[in-house]
Amino acid sequence: MISLERRDGRPLRIGHRGAARLAPENTFAAFRAAIEVGVDLVEFDVIQGPDRRLVVAHGLRDVGPETPSLEHALRFFAEEAPSVGVHLDLKLTGRELDVVELLRRFGLVERTFVSSVYVGTARAIAALGGPRVGITVPRRVFRISEDGRSAPIARSGLRALRRLTPSVVVPLLTLTRATAAVLHHSLVTAGSVRAAHGRGAAVITWTVDEPEDLVRVVDAGVDAVVTNDPRIFVSTLAS
Repeated sequence: MISLERRDGRPLRIGHRGAARLAPENTFAAFRAAIEVGVDLVEFDVIQGPDRRLVVAHGLRDVGPETPSLEHALRFFAEEAPSVGVHLDLKLTGRELDVVELLRRFGLVERTFVSSVYVGTARAIAALGGPRVGITVPRRVFRISEDGRSAPIARSGLRALRRLTPSVVVPLLTLTRATAAVLHHSLVTAGSVRAAHGRGAAVITWTVDEPEDLVRVVDAGVDAVVTNDPRIFVSTLAS
């Protein structure tokens, strides 16, 4: 099963939706761009399209004639990128068995990490005994949106959220039987990382595009970082 722990003292590099700053997100071009700059895993979204096919897209508005199917995306990683890990972010429920069966068909179960914000989806994937599973903890679990007017949070409010995060992480890991906690970077602290590690779970954080955020989450001890521009690792951590 894929390791999500640090390698040689550094966090894993995960390209977000391929490498969304380098090529159109959730496309083969973005996958190739991420691989070219040396990521450890490539992350992409999976939804159910209008025709019930599993497709690589963030939402239905993003689905078009060029949208890859999940089947075609997995074939790409099986045939063209045999040394890169795969991170599926499932933005749907009820299709867990279909996802795992596709991974098995392409021999990718051991190379794949599956995450979801949906508790039921994470539990179902874990119960199938397939790929490694993560439960996503976004800020909206505290009734704060990732977008719109509530996206900016005052420092005092953010400090309060960070104190609460460990108390949310542990029950979610227990409930879902996930072996990774996927935290919005604003929620990451050394305490939340310790809480997850205490349950034997890795910590993956998203989406980190600013150097100061990268330094902060790395210092907190996260195991992997999701970014739109994987070049940030060289430009920030090597300096």
